[in-house]
Amino acid sequence: MSIERLHYLIDRYFDGSATEEEKAELLRWLREQPTEQDEPLRLALESAWMRHETSVRMPDEMSGRILSSLQPVAMPAPRGRTRLVTLAGNKTRWAVAAAILFVCTGIYLLTRSLPHATIPRTADARPPKDIGPGGDKAILTLGNGQKIILDSASNGILAKQGVATISKLSNGQLAYSVTESPEARDPAGTPDLYNTMSTPAGGQYRLTLPDGTGVWLNSTSSITYPAAFRGKERHVSITGEVYFEVAKNRAMPFRVETGGLSVYVLGTSFNINAYKDEASINTTLLEGAVRIGSGKGEQTLKPGQQAQVAAGGGISLVQHADLEQTMAWKNGIFAFRNADIRTVMRQLSRWYNVEVSYAGAPPPGDFSGEIGRGLTLTQVLNGLSQEKVHFKIEEGNKIIIQP
Repeated sequence: MSIERLHYLIDRYFDGSATEEEKAELLRWLREQPTEQDEPLRLALESAWMRHETSVRMPDEMSGRILSSLQPVAMPAPRGRTRLVTLAGNKTRWAVAAAILFVCTGIYLLTRSLPHATIPRTADARPPKDIGPGGDKAILTLGNGQKIILDSASNGILAKQGVATISKLSNGQLAYSVTESPEARDPAGTPDLYNTMSTPAGGQYRLTLPDGTGVWLNSTSSITYPAAFRGKERHVSITGEVYFEVAKNRAMPFRVETGGLSVYVLGTSFNINAYKDEASINTTLLEGAVRIGSGKGEQTLKPGQQAQVAAGGGISLVQHADLEQTMAWKNGIFAFRNADIRTVMRQLSRWYNVEVSYAGAPPPGDFSGEIGRGLTLTQVLNGLSQEKVHFKIEEGNKIIIQP
């Protein structure tokens, strides 16, 4: 392929006008390119980036850094689906080059399987005002009702609750330390002091509970817990999505409650997705063992399994859960596997604090791929528009998906 043809295809890819045949031609060239073509490719990509994204300058070292790193990329799969390939050195150099295409357009990889023919994207695909990604934001409500805005609080000791001292660490994390046994200071019958940490839309936060358990809260989530655990069990309640790394204590099992569901553990790592606008409460086990209890029975999980509890309380077991997709939010990405547009937009609305509505029936098709949570809303929406999703922005933070 000539350099002129390469520039032409990359330009067409960036502005969304490339045909399926042109995309296939570009991917074939990437697959077969010799080593000496790395530099022309880098220059072509950087040139296209500067022409099509003038507001964001690609760092000089970006292409080299990506070429030398390991990234997941999309490769063609039967029936229009997408499979992921992990790169390993020069044998898959062409796939790294393909990853650069996705990085430059703000999307690591995002493909769509459509049952019908698509139409050109609308001219109003770029929002008039960009919205930055979410970040470490949370509110801590103490036992006396006092509220502390954690993202603006200074590092150091924030408050004391009974025998517990609450501190904000230098990495932004909130931590509890108990100076003595709760029973030694507080005799039996003394009410526990319960604290609540909650994250807004566009927020996330990390917390270390008094027993040493690590807690990660996704956006629009909360956890309520005692300032010091005492008695026969450690009991907390949550809303939204929370990941736990429970400190082991066989004498005091750990119990999580959410939406009528109870999760019992001794020491383990697991994720609970209990958003009210999702079809089920999903508990996914990474390590250890947990027991799920609902009004319709119990289920013990093994690592890699997921329990799904629908509104009726019945428990469905997924034997081989997609752990990468489940933990994507904690690892700084959105991961979609054959997700419809409503599933995609629910996650984006929580992270970017935007309202989403639909003008008519939602567009058909499934999405698969990964999107960095550090991208701006403009970058994400531009990536969706490449997949023929039509939308318009109203009042700065209202997204209307159009047919």
